[in-house]
Amino acid sequence: MSPVEPAWPPTAPAPAAGASLQAELAQAHQQLDDLRQAQQAFVRRVVHDLRAPLRHVTSYGVLVRELLQELPEPPEQVVEALDCVATMEQSARRMADMLDALRALQQAESQPLQCAAIDPLALLRPCAELLTLRAAAAQSAGPATGSIASPPRQVHWQFDPAMPALWADAQALRSLLEQLLDNALKFTRDQPDTRISVSARLIEPAQPSGAGARVRLCLQDNGAGFDPERAPALFGLFERLHSESQFPGLGCGLALCRVLAERHGAHIRASARPGQGCLVELDWPAAPTPPAQPVPPAQS
Repeated sequence: MSPVEPAWPPTAPAPAAGASLQAELAQAHQQLDDLRQAQQAFVRRVVHDLRAPLRHVTSYGVLVRELLQELPEPPEQVVEALDCVATMEQSARRMADMLDALRALQQAESQPLQCAAIDPLALLRPCAELLTLRAAAAQSAGPATGSIASPPRQVHWQFDPAMPALWADAQALRSLLEQLLDNALKFTRDQPDTRISVSARLIEPAQPSGAGARVRLCLQDNGAGFDPERAPALFGLFERLHSESQFPGLGCGLALCRVLAERHGAHIRASARPGQGCLVELDWPAAPTPPAQPVPPAQS
C-alpha cells in the first residue's frame, strides 16, 4: 500500500504578488487623477478662450442694431434684420451663462473642502429668506422675454425644528441647498399656495467611535413635477425636462448639486410625477459625535 500523501495546503499569496497588486492600484489611481486634471484644464481653456469671440458677437450685435435703428424709415427687411440681431444677442447671453455654469462646475470639482459639523437649518432659513425676496422682486418686474407670466402666490416654507448635523464644507453645502430650494421655488411658480418642506433624520447608526452615521435630508414641493421615466437624465449637465418658456434656466443646477454631493460621499436622487410635485433625497454623512466619556466612580 502506498503511503497517504498529505492534503495540499492552500497557497498563501506571495508577498511579491501583493506588492504588484498595490503598485497596479496606485498606477490606476494616478491615471484617474491625471485624466481628471486634464479634463479640468480643458474646461478652463474652453471657458477662457470662448469669452473673446463671444464678446465680439455681443458688441458688434449692439453696433449693428444701433446702425439699423438710425435709418429714418427702415424697410421691412431691416425690421427682420433687427429681429435676427435680437435673437443673436439673446443667444450670446445664454452662451455666456453656459460658460459661467461650466466654470462653476469646474470649481466645484476642484475646490478644496473644509468639512466641519454643520447645522443644515442654519443654512436653510437664510437661503429661504433670500429666495423669497428674489421671487417677490421678479414677480414685480414681470416675466422675462419669451416667458409665461405666473399668478401671484403665497410661499410656505416648512423646516424640521431640529435636524442632525451634517459633515460638510459650509460654502459647498450652502450652494447645494440654495440651488435645491431655488429649483423648488421655480417649479412651483404656478401654485398660488406654494409649499416647500425640508426634513432630516438619521438613517444609519454610528459606530462606537461616532463615525459612519448618515442623514437623509428630504426636500418636498407641490410643483410641476416631471415624467419619472426621464429621472436618470435629471442630474446631467444642461439637461432640461421642461420648456424654456415655461421654466427658464440652463439645466445645470442639479448637475452642480450632484458634483457637490458626490465630493462629500453623499448620494442625491429625485422622484416625481407630472403635476404632483417633486421629492429630492440626499443621503449625507452625519457629523461624527464624540464617544461617550466613562462615568467616574462615585466617591465613598
